[in-house]
Amino acid sequence: MTATEHNTFDKRPSTKQTVAAGTSLAAAALLVVAGIVSIFQGISAIAKDDIYVSGPNYTYQWNTSGWGWVHLILGILVVAAAAGLFTGAAWGRVLAITLLSLSILANFLWLPYYPWWSILIIALDIVVIWAIATWDPKRI
Repeated sequence: MTATEHNTFDKRPSTKQTVAAGTSLAAAALLVVAGIVSIFQGISAIAKDDIYVSGPNYTYQWNTSGWGWVHLILGILVVAAAAGLFTGAAWGRVLAITLLSLSILANFLWLPYYPWWSILIIALDIVVIWAIATWDPKRI
């Protein structure tokens, strides 16, 4: 093995980095879809306040129009963060982690309206935050 081949071998990304990079790029694709769905969810909640069925009173209860605006704004920002993630930009990673943290909070508060969807999104957000925080785009 020559010195050049040896140096090339040493620069290979670790398995952890490869998994994090693949998950981060998949997360960016999922963020685009989730952002668009959140935008539509927000629009439908704003347009027709009685679309969603709410359960018993909840401590953090808003009307659905208020939640609609939250989901609409988060959806638009999530799509922007996904664009940054596709490029590997540092601002995209920071924005994505911040927005995903806010998404966890918003979906926790959205639990009485759609509990299974909220739990699914919270779990997905946690996985995506791990992937983005672990990924080092310079090593791929």
